Amino acid sequence: MRPSSGGTAVRLARLSRHCDERFLFVPMDHSVADGPIVPAARFNGLVRTAVEGGADAVVVHKGRAASIEAGLLRNCSLVVHLSASTAHARDADAKVLVGDVEEAVRLGADAVSVQVNIGSETESRQLADLGSVADACRRWNVPLLAMVYPRGPRIADPHDPALLSHVVNVAADLGADLVKTTWATPLERLADVVESCPIPVLAAGGPSSPGVDPVAYASGVMAAGCAGLAIGRTFFESSSPARVIRALSAVVHRAPADAGHDSLPADPLDPARPVPVR
Repeated sequence: MRPSSGGTAVRLARLSRHCDERFLFVPMDHSVADGPIVPAARFNGLVRTAVEGGADAVVVHKGRAASIEAGLLRNCSLVVHLSASTAHARDADAKVLVGDVEEAVRLGADAVSVQVNIGSETESRQLADLGSVADACRRWNVPLLAMVYPRGPRIADPHDPALLSHVVNVAADLGADLVKTTWATPLERLADVVESCPIPVLAAGGPSSPGVDPVAYASGVMAAGCAGLAIGRTFFESSSPARVIRALSAVVHRAPADAGHDSLPADPLDPARPVPVR
């Protein structure tokens, strides 16, 4: 992780509750894009499940952040997401800013996040937004998580490792402290993405195919050198969210010496291929 100073360093340290510079974030901001993820009365219970299961941070929009019971976040960080669009828009990839860093600080946020879709029709505006939020983060000493994805009509293969290396470096060059992006194909090539990037890389949730085991996916991601995971639907759409989050936390926060890779984990996207440990 590149050096940070002052309050940014303090808040970055809080984002990894085990103080191991590994991160398990649970995005629950999907209600803006797609609609409610659970009934309103169950939302705080879902947050409690994430925290008790070992999540390092939850990611929500500002209105939802204000509704979370404060006591739930004693052992978990709050990330306020500043970008939005809905599935009903003419261009759902056209993210716009719907909040700012000062507002997030007033809500008690430990960090903010911004989404940029590289290759979308509004890429230039989203890049400008990322740059302006990064400047505000420096003024307020707040860490910035950039969620950067190859998405849009100009993207042929969103899982191309070279393309992913490009997009994560866009985040680093424009001032993000952490970057979240999608998985590479084959999964082991995430190691190339990580090695190219000067800031920690978090992998988004894996394919939603019934044949993909989330724990195997998490193991492959961490073996490839990622600093952690940002898992949303895999958690809250599970029939047993508590079991899923506990299992993923165990994978993310396992000490390297205890990783137990006597044999190489299989690539969950192609079980015939082992994932080399980096």
